[in-house]
Amino acid sequence: MKLNQLTAVPGATKDPKRIGRGHGSGNGKTAGKGHKGQKARAGHGMRPGFEGGQMPLQRRIPKRGFNNIFAKEVVSINVGSLNCFEDGAEVDVKALMEVGVLKKSGDALKVLANGEVTKKLTVKANAFSEAAKAKIEAAGGKAEVV
Repeated sequence: MKLNQLTAVPGATKDPKRIGRGHGSGNGKTAGKGHKGQKARAGHGMRPGFEGGQMPLQRRIPKRGFNNIFAKEVVSINVGSLNCFEDGAEVDVKALMEVGVLKKSGDALKVLANGEVTKKLTVKANAFSEAAKAKIEAAGGKAEVV
């Protein structure tokens, strides 16, 4: 099959609405714009959220909270996701990104305790939960704070 032989499934495409092409079209005379008024005029663009001069909703509702520009982005992983490494491997942010466990590095890495670890690993992270540290050490590994 070639690109020029492809056809759309019946019912997948609709003919465009032909506006201003006489009464028979159903959209003749005023072309679906009604009679007079701001929206009937040529070039009548109104910005999104405009409410005809009434105070718009986005200005009536009070602002809440703030975004801390100094906040550190902490990326967390669970102990259960460390089983993809070989026994005796050294696990850090770089290794986790190569394997595909992490998509982005963030400012800090924290290891949490969900799941079980079955391999002896040396895990290097910025923080560990107490339970995660206990699970890693119970499997014979090391939890090193970087």
